[in-house]
Amino acid sequence: MSWTAYLAAFALGYLLGSIPFGLVLTRLAGTQDIRAIGSGSIGATNVLRTGRKGVAAATLLLDVLKGTLAVVLADWLSGRDVALVAGLGVSWIPPIAFAVIWLVVAGLTRYSSLASLTACAATPAVLWGMGNEREALLFLLLSVLAFIAHRANIARLMNRSEGKINLRKA
Repeated sequence: MSWTAYLAAFALGYLLGSIPFGLVLTRLAGTQDIRAIGSGSIGATNVLRTGRKGVAAATLLLDVLKGTLAVVLADWLSGRDVALVAGLGVSWIPPIAFAVIWLVVAGLTRYSSLASLTACAATPAVLWGMGNEREALLFLLLSVLAFIAHRANIARLMNRSEGKINLRKA
């Protein structure tokens, strides 16, 4: 496979992943600027802090679908190795494991960031256990980047000031 296909898949994944559905949907819903509340993130958990459960669910769904679209398109156009570059699309088991881990940790602790980081840390092991060593190493790198990107959340978790998920309020 040519480097052009890999670069195109990476660009496709990056561009689709850059669509800020949380920002777009909250603006369309007429809520306050999502970047000015909670963590300032445009993800579904912060959208939930606006009190709009439907908008948060739509954000989550569209964020999942944009990643899925990148993988499916790259796989269809150039094959599995290229699809991996577009978004780690190897099978349904790792994302389901990620989601289950996230749900369990979030349900027990009410911390979205802790749930995400725990699921990120566990997913390389799931991939490794499935025999997907290359994918496990790639996801390990992505997990390290997630931990670096969420170092402010980690600091807030450590000093017990991280905001919790509050479904009653939303």
